Amino acid sequence: MKQQSNVVMVTNRIRVVVWGMYEDQKMASRQSRAQQPSALLPSQRKSILRDLYSRDVPVFLERYGSLLTLEELKEFDILSGDYEINWHLNHLRSLINPTSEDLKSRFAKVKNRRRAFMDKLMFDGKFFSEDSMRDREPYLHHEFVGKFQDQSGRQMSRPGERWSETLLRRAEEAFLVEKIRQEQQRLGVDERDWAGNERQEEEEEDDDDDDVEDVNHDKGILVNEQSMEGTRVSADELRDRMEQFTHVMQQKFLAGEDHEYFNYSSIDDDVTLDDHWVREATYDAEEKYFADV
Repeated sequence: MKQQSNVVMVTNRIRVVVWGMYEDQKMASRQSRAQQPSALLPSQRKSILRDLYSRDVPVFLERYGSLLTLEELKEFDILSGDYEINWHLNHLRSLINPTSEDLKSRFAKVKNRRRAFMDKLMFDGKFFSEDSMRDREPYLHHEFVGKFQDQSGRQMSRPGERWSETLLRRAEEAFLVEKIRQEQQRLGVDERDWAGNERQEEEEEDDDDDDVEDVNHDKGILVNEQSMEGTRVSADELRDRMEQFTHVMQQKFLAGEDHEYFNYSSIDDDVTLDDHWVREATYDAEEKYFADV
C-alpha cells in the first residue's frame, strides 16, 4: 500500500521520463537483445513500460534503469524511502558515476569472477591444455617447453587416426612452426636456432642416395644429440617449465588478453560466478572446523 501511494504521488516529470523511454532507440536494441519472438509496436512498448512502472518500480529500475541518465534518476528520489528502490538508485548511480570505492569494489568483483571462470576452464581441461595453449601462443610454448621436447612425435600418425586427419594435423603443425620462426626472426634469433631446423635437415638428407643417406643420418643424429646437450632438461624441470607456461597463460586470461576467444563483458557481469567464492569460503570453513575438532 505504501508503494502504491508513492506511485500515485509521483511527479509528472517522472511520467515524462517513463513514457518517453519507448521512443529511445536504446530500448529497441534492448528488445532485440532479449530475443523477443516478434517485434513490438511502439505503443505496445509504451504500455509495457507504463504497466511495469505502475506495478513494480524496483523491477522497472532493475530492467531498464541502465537506460536512464543521472538527471532522470533524480526524478525517482521521491520514492527512495523504499529500501529496494533506494538500493537500485544507488547501484545505478555507482555504475554511471562511480566513486573510488565503487571502482575498487568493481575491480575486486571482476577479478574474482574471472578467476572463478578460469577455475571452470581449468576443470574442463580444454582451454588450458598444452595443445590448446600452444595453438594460441606457439612461440611462448616453444621458449618454455617446446625446444626441450622431441618434436618428431608431432609428425607421426596417431592410433585410430585417419590418414586425412594426419595430413591436416601436419599442415597445422607446419603453420605453428612457421609462426614460431617468424617471431624468432623478428627477435633476431640466430637462424641456426630456429624451430624446425632439425626436421628440414632430415628432409634434405632424404634426397641423397641410400648409402650416403645412412651416413648423413647417423651424423645428423650425432650433431643433434651434441647440440641438444646444452638444452636437455630433466623430467622434473620440464614439468616445472610447463607449470610456468601455464601460469603465464592464466595471467593473460585474467588480464583480459583472450578477448579473441571470450566476451569478457559477459564474464565480468555474471553474478552467478560470485557463488563460486561462497562455495569456496564454505568449504574452507568446513575444512577448518573438522581440522580443529
